[in-house]
Amino acid sequence: MGSVRKASAWLGLVDDNDDERYYDDDNYAEGQDSGDAWVTDPRVKVASETAEETGRRIGTVTPDSFRDARGIGELFREGVPVIINLTAMEPADAKRVVDFAAGLTFGLHGTIERVATRVFLLTPANTEIVSGEAPGRQTDGFFNQS
Repeated sequence: MGSVRKASAWLGLVDDNDDERYYDDDNYAEGQDSGDAWVTDPRVKVASETAEETGRRIGTVTPDSFRDARGIGELFREGVPVIINLTAMEPADAKRVVDFAAGLTFGLHGTIERVATRVFLLTPANTEIVSGEAPGRQTDGFFNQS
């Protein structure tokens, strides 16, 4: 992949279909665990075993179709917060996934929050979302030089 194509993919101007980013032929050996956090589907990534033991995992899913909703549901049922990136989906299928996710969070007493255009965060009932704002932040500080 050329540098212009990589930059365009990074900016989101073109689709990034470079499957080499998931597999490195030099380090991949049949039947040998490389210690990666990847599960069977390279579009679903969760944290390492150490994070799993301490309960600090977040799943990221970039579904291609509604069939990938099952993976979202399985992660969320395990109590893992899930970030769903729907930018690669057709609008009709993306709406179905959002409807599924809304029902999933309602049924398991979680929450769903839109964090960007076509990107959603599903959080289980035992997870607190903390905003990036500093507590007690005042608006008349250093940068307000009126």
